[in-house]
Amino acid sequence: MIHTDIHEIIKSRRSVFPSQYNTIPVSKEFIQLLIEHANWAPTHRLTQPWRFKIIQGGAKNRLGEFLADTYTDITSNADFSPFKHKKITDNCKAVSAIIAICMQRDIKSRVPEWEEVAATAMAVQNMWLLCTAHGVGSYWSSPKLIEHMGDFFDFEEGERCLGFFYLGNYDVKEELSSKRGSIEDKIKWLED
Repeated sequence: MIHTDIHEIIKSRRSVFPSQYNTIPVSKEFIQLLIEHANWAPTHRLTQPWRFKIIQGGAKNRLGEFLADTYTDITSNADFSPFKHKKITDNCKAVSAIIAICMQRDIKSRVPEWEEVAATAMAVQNMWLLCTAHGVGSYWSSPKLIEHMGDFFDFEEGERCLGFFYLGNYDVKEELSSKRGSIEDKIKWLED
């Protein structure tokens, strides 16, 4: 079901985790549409810092193995969790696609880096809202392992990974819930 009311879409946006996905693939056409919508995010000085690497098929398994091996390498024996190790590979297998969320820092540093991180996050929000509108599950994960993605991807100078956007179709069994405190606790009106 496609939602069209922007208010409903914003309030309905939720993280849908890889373990909730079914085996119905997300189409390449829909992924292309996601990327097109991401490209319309606000960007100061038109730096357009967002970069996306779309991982599907056998590349998902290679990414899962790389992440699991890296987790093993950087984790002490005392802190190692077999559950977490398995979850890393299971997540990569369960999804239809993984979009590596990357940011290309403006080489001229015309804007502060935080503005480029924010612009990239807004691009991801555009994708997330489109997924919500189309009933596609999505989840932004930013594990410590992203610090090591330069060993997996060929990054351009100034490019780095900010996380993974997992995609998958899911069976809607119940309304996904979310908790938000009152906005009144988060604002102050200044009028004089």
